[in-house]
Order: sequence, then structure tokens, then C-alpha cells
Amino acid sequence: MPRMADAPPVYPELKGKRAFVTGGAVGIGKAIATALARQGVRVAIADLDADGAKLAAEALGGGAVGLQIDVRERAAVEAAWTEALTRIGGCEILIANAGVSTMRPALELTDQDWDFNFAVNSRGVFLTNQIAARHFSAQGKGCIVNTASLAAKVGAPLLAHYSASKFAVLGWTQALARELAPKGIRVNAVCPGFVKTGMQSREVEWEAELRGMTPEQVIADYVGQTPLGRLEQPEDVADVVAFLCSDQARFMTGQGINVTGGVYMT
Repeated sequence: MPRMADAPPVYPELKGKRAFVTGGAVGIGKAIATALARQGVRVAIADLDADGAKLAAEALGGGAVGLQIDVRERAAVEAAWTEALTRIGGCEILIANAGVSTMRPALELTDQDWDFNFAVNSRGVFLTNQIAARHFSAQGKGCIVNTASLAAKVGAPLLAHYSASKFAVLGWTQALARELAPKGIRVNAVCPGFVKTGMQSREVEWEAELRGMTPEQVIADYVGQTPLGRLEQPEDVADVVAFLCSDQARFMTGQGINVTGGVYMT
């Protein structure tokens, strides 16, 4: 198995900045918070799991703070954002990463399946982006990175509602990037593939049952679809996010960056 890079690039311009990361208690969000903290960014980790957010912040150190947020509710996002500004002294970076999934054939989807995925994956990005962008516009600087998905580029069987919610993230990212570009605010998205997280573990169990396979066969199928020949790790995504927040990506906005190991190449 290819080994991870021993030392990620250092972006000196990130040192001293402040970031707000949703869904940061576990998985990709936690890896992003860690990658930014290593660059000297002070991080506010916001998650529905308040205890998980606080534990992740404590483990991170460096002045990181943990907050509770429900990205589906404007008042909750406003409250968490305001608390973060107070506790970390401001903000220049938003990582809208919170996301959920359920799995079911399209013709068996319930209203609850659809509404839940869109409430978190799409509305959550809208609310956090809008609230942060108002702040960034007033201060004349800021950077936003949204977590989309491979499923935002290619419709995924058994995940039609999830795909739709993530396609919405890309459309929003492009439109917002055009509106905010004159203000010097960049908006991009990352599109991870088959990432080894707790969310994936749940999906593997669901998919195995729905497809009449074993979980091991499902994972083997994921790896087989990936030209680089392994499951993606959260750090694979986090390192790209750190790059997008840096001045090295200063002329990139409105992009949906594939981080899929080659599953999708367009």
C-alpha cells in the first residue's frame, strides 16, 4: 500500500489565521482541522456532537475550541459562529464539511430520506456559507471550502438523494464564487471518493445488504474502482483543503476538486 506523505507542505501565510470547521469531531472534518492546526491555524471545531467537538479540540490543542452546531438551523449556525468569533478572535476560513447519508433504492426513498440529506448536506452549506460570507465581505477577506463528493460528479446508485444534495453543493459553490470574487473571497469545494471513515463503515453495511454482498466484497469493489488501488484516507482530503486555503491556490475559485484516487477524472 502506498504510504502517506511524511511531511505535508508548509504554508507560512496560514499561520495565525482562524478557521471554523463544521462536522469536525470525526472523519474528514477532524482530519481537516488537524491539517489546518499543523499550519498554525487556530480552529473552531463545530459539530452536532458537542462532547465530540470538545474532545477533538482538546486533542488538537493550539487554542482550538469545540462548539455545538446544528447546521440545519439558522439560529444554531448564527450562535455557533458568533461564539467562535469570540473564542478564537475572528475568522478567515470556513470549512463547510458537515454531511450525512442514508442509502436506499431511488424508488423506495422516503420524504424523510430526501429531506434529511438535503437539510444537512445542502441547507447546511447554504447557511454556513452565507453567514460566514457576510462576515468575510465586511472584513474584506476570507476563504470558503465546501465538502462535496464523488457523488456530486457522478450519480450514485442507492444514493440518488445524497448525490442530488451534493450536486447542489457544487452549483452553489460555483454561483457563490462568482458573486464573491470581486470582494477577493474564494469559494471552492473538494469531492472525495471512497474515504475510510465511520460514515463509510455504515454505508458499507447498508450496501452489502442491499446488493446481496459481504462488506468485504463491497470494500473490494471500492478499491477495484480506484486506479490508485486503495481506500482513500481522510488525510488525503485534508491536505488538499489546506492547499485550497493557502496562497498557493490564490487563483482558484468556483472549483470542485476531485480527490478520488482516479475514480473520476473529468
